[in-house]
Amino acid sequence: MNPTSSTRTIILGVTGSIAAYKSAEIASQLRKAGHEVFVVMTRSAADFITPLTLATLSRNPVLSNLSEEQEGGWKPGHIELADRADLLLVAPATADTIARLAHGFADDALGAVALATRAPLLVAPAMNGKMWEHPATRANVETLRARGAHVVGPAEGILACGYEGTGRLAEVAEIVAHAEKILAAR
Repeated sequence: MNPTSSTRTIILGVTGSIAAYKSAEIASQLRKAGHEVFVVMTRSAADFITPLTLATLSRNPVLSNLSEEQEGGWKPGHIELADRADLLLVAPATADTIARLAHGFADDALGAVALATRAPLLVAPAMNGKMWEHPATRANVETLRARGAHVVGPAEGILACGYEGTGRLAEVAEIVAHAEKILAAR
């Protein structure tokens, strides 16, 4: 851990993208920087990376299902987590998750935490380039930005689908640097 860094609580939202494997490195880098990291996964994220991997790297239990959450006292676990957050970082953020965040859906753990927290939101999109360029996705991103959300990426390059274009998850170092910048401003 970096002893010069003040410990902050970061909620790392992980969604169902092939880039979900990079969330392990994000969690690891944030921990090395001295932050407390709690992972909230969507159901589809578990198709790409296991909760055990993220629990091990974050050193905290992973929340993926509201009905199975551990409660801290009388307050539901996702509310307790939302209250503790200094930053909500969603990386990778799929087009579906961006739409859900923009429209306030809270029928899963990530959506519920996002609605309940007052911490800044940092979104790192990862998707097919055509999905990224779609007017619906662009409008959803602008809705989030209008509410004060920060967006890092996506990057250009060869995408998992075989196309080349914009849609790759930003580099881990860039995502972590954006998170640190937001935390430093608080």
